[in-house]
Amino acid sequence: MDKDNDKQKSLSADHEVELFVSGLDEQHRMLVILKQQLYGGQWQPMLEDLQNRLQGKPYIFKLANRIKDDVDRIDRMQAFEKEHNVDLADFVTLES
Repeated sequence: MDKDNDKQKSLSADHEVELFVSGLDEQHRMLVILKQQLYGGQWQPMLEDLQNRLQGKPYIFKLANRIKDDVDRIDRMQAFEKEHNVDLADFVTLES
């Protein structure tokens, strides 16, 4: 009986990941890809880099707003990865 429950939970979790990934816009997908390609699959170095750029002077206001938006996107995706014990890079491609 436990095997059936585990299988059902796994299928449900997979479905949640698929739904989440299918709802990601192009900016979210790009962040996932950059995380994988430039930051060794880790969110924290990427967040630190963005925060460092925000604190530097001079900066372009439009870029600063984009960085804040990206930080919010990363926070959301990082929380989803932790909650579902997945790496979105395993599911996201530029074409998906």
